[in-house]
Amino acid sequence: MSFESLNLDSAILRAIEESGYTTPTAIQSQAIPVVTAGHDLMASAQTGTGKTAAFMLPALNLLATPHELKSRGPRILVLVPTRELATQVNEAARKYGKFIRARTVSIVGGMPYPLQNKLLSQPLDILVATPGRLLDHMERGRIDLSRLQMLVLDEADRMLDMGFLPDVERICEQLSAERQTLLFSATLDGDIARIAKQILKNPKTIQVATQKEKHANIEQRLHYVDDMTHKNKLLEHLLIAPEVNQVIIFTSTKRHADVLAEDLYAAGHKTAALHGDMTQGARNRTLTKLRQGDVKVLV
Repeated sequence: MSFESLNLDSAILRAIEESGYTTPTAIQSQAIPVVTAGHDLMASAQTGTGKTAAFMLPALNLLATPHELKSRGPRILVLVPTRELATQVNEAARKYGKFIRARTVSIVGGMPYPLQNKLLSQPLDILVATPGRLLDHMERGRIDLSRLQMLVLDEADRMLDMGFLPDVERICEQLSAERQTLLFSATLDGDIARIAKQILKNPKTIQVATQKEKHANIEQRLHYVDDMTHKNKLLEHLLIAPEVNQVIIFTSTKRHADVLAEDLYAAGHKTAALHGDMTQGARNRTLTKLRQGDVKVLV
């Protein structure tokens, strides 16, 4: 299957070709026809399967046809659990929508309100947001959702884990019942299935990977330690192993992350901390250094 066979607008196909992609992934080839046909969708897809394009390409295809209402508000709303994911979705929208001139805005926690107010006062097509900050702006009457045609819940399982479910439900109550809703999650059972039943209408279901497949290449170990000194020595032993390239260490508190990062840096490791007390700019710079290999140990 090729992207040309998915009945996407020529301007979108041009952007896909310019990005260097020739063949859709499994989630893309299955999801795009369902979405362009107007169905609601529940999709189970892991990170790295191309799921962002699976909903962004048909969303942009919707934008290729002008809306009858002349409003400043968005036609596509994408809810995400984190600022980093919002940035990723925003970049995908701009990359694939460059030739249809889709106007995209990202509204997340940590951004100054005056800047967000300015962005929301301008005409836009796609709004990418974290639930809490979006609900805040909605309650202040700063967003016009009269043109909204599509709602996307990206990584719905993470939003559930992070306690965003009440905010998501309140947002959905204020949206048009005529909207098309897409839900993407690593799993589709339990609470995710209950949420989907509430906010989706006769959805099609797609599963391209199971949890077992997700963890197939992960080895898990548990080490018991006697005390803090023993734990630190064991950590150092793991970090200097020749087969170790990059490491992520999780700590119980933000303060502990800073202290451990400083200690490991002093010991000669290329280390950086990452947590919610850092500015968005600092978080972005740290993640960029990690991707480029300048940071070997992320705490």
